[in-house]
Amino acid sequence: MKIVIYPGTFDPIHRGHIDIAERASRLFDELIFLVAENQQKQAFFTAEERKEMIEESTKHIKNIRVSSTSDLIVNVAREEKAIALIRGLRHVSDFEFEFQMAMMNNHLNPEVTTILMMPDEKYIHLNSTVVKNVSKLKGDISKYVPDVVQRYLNVKNNQ
Repeated sequence: MKIVIYPGTFDPIHRGHIDIAERASRLFDELIFLVAENQQKQAFFTAEERKEMIEESTKHIKNIRVSSTSDLIVNVAREEKAIALIRGLRHVSDFEFEFQMAMMNNHLNPEVTTILMMPDEKYIHLNSTVVKNVSKLKGDISKYVPDVVQRYLNVKNNQ
């Protein structure tokens, strides 16, 4: 069975992430969304909230599982017997960071390949920070996030 891990903070998930997941899920038997819990980063949503949003947003994709970790991604890949990691790449400016991460991951676990995927061009400008900021200022993000994410953002922004 060919397993791929799609790691990220997904704080929150948006349609760019989902676009990549839909296409990657056709290439692999199983795709694991892996919510990274980084203690050095202050997440807007809890890991559990992010997992719930991902599960609801991707329920139309049958071969997806959602998990979370605070461990190294390559260690999770080894445990899950994953053969690849999917990373989103929007702009050339993303490449340097993703290249460094891919090389480090390769040194830590040479059994796992990093695959860089670009989202559809209509989502190329999206990132979770932009989504949160526009939502906080009451802008329309309905084209960029599933309904469940919009509901979570509305609740969080109105607290």
